[in-house]
Amino acid sequence: MIERIGLGCGNFGGIGSAPEFFGQGLTEDQAHELMDAAWASGITHFDTADAYGGGRSEQAIGRWMRSRGVRPRLTTKTFHPMEVGADYGLEPGRIARQLRSSLDRLGVDHVDLYLAHDYDRVVPLAESAGAFRAAQADGLIGGYGVSNFDARQLAAVLEAAGDGTAPQAIQNSYSLLARQDEPELLPLCAERGVAYLAFSPLAGGWLTGKYRRGVPYPPGSRMTQRPEPYAGFVTGRTFEALARLQAIATSRGTSMASLALAWLLSDDRVSQVVIGPARPEHLAPVTEALEHPVTPQERAAIDQAVANG
Repeated sequence: MIERIGLGCGNFGGIGSAPEFFGQGLTEDQAHELMDAAWASGITHFDTADAYGGGRSEQAIGRWMRSRGVRPRLTTKTFHPMEVGADYGLEPGRIARQLRSSLDRLGVDHVDLYLAHDYDRVVPLAESAGAFRAAQADGLIGGYGVSNFDARQLAAVLEAAGDGTAPQAIQNSYSLLARQDEPELLPLCAERGVAYLAFSPLAGGWLTGKYRRGVPYPPGSRMTQRPEPYAGFVTGRTFEALARLQAIATSRGTSMASLALAWLLSDDRVSQVVIGPARPEHLAPVTEALEHPVTPQERAAIDQAVANG
């Protein structure tokens, strides 16, 4: 089972997998406060990776679970180096080693979902898939999948899995502003029964309304810390689309952030939306989106607002 909402923990002790930001992001106390709020709101699936904060994210989650006496469902991932100069990739021996390290940091005997965090162009897919299947057979993972794969790459790993256990999920960036997976990948997932998990549903904060044309980016925002993944949004077309989305949100009495989340939640091709709030109050749009789902007519208007952007 994959819960509809997952708590993304990539900013615990860092900002994603970037080594230059290890030790930054949320402190452990702040991470615990956020997990407390998420758990209280009913979010019981936490998403992390071995390289988030150089292992600090998994450690924070593990200490939180032990101190609270609770056990959320867990997704973690491997591929990126844990430190500058370390090895990376999906070589079978490394997968086994990194999984054991992740289980130790989390303080658990298994994780519910284990993902290849990126596509490895060197190691044969069949070898990597075999390592994931072995971990599944040993009871160390409930299921496995991939992340940041395109349709061609997912098709290749499905073929490499052969008659063995195929990957159960793929986790990619997907939002109103990042829709590259719509033409090929989403149909492939539906055809092959692969769960699609959407991360960065608010496009690095662009769908919250915090970035405005001609106004400096807010201090501490993604555009002041790690703007490279979102540089393509800095266009007049984007700002025009955002203005239209804000008008739709205002007309229905909700925030733009909750509108963007509700749009994703209205798509039955999306199995899980992974949110990455920085503070407990940032969970409010999730509740709002669940309380105010978009209708088919609203969804069509939202799509049109972005298409005309």
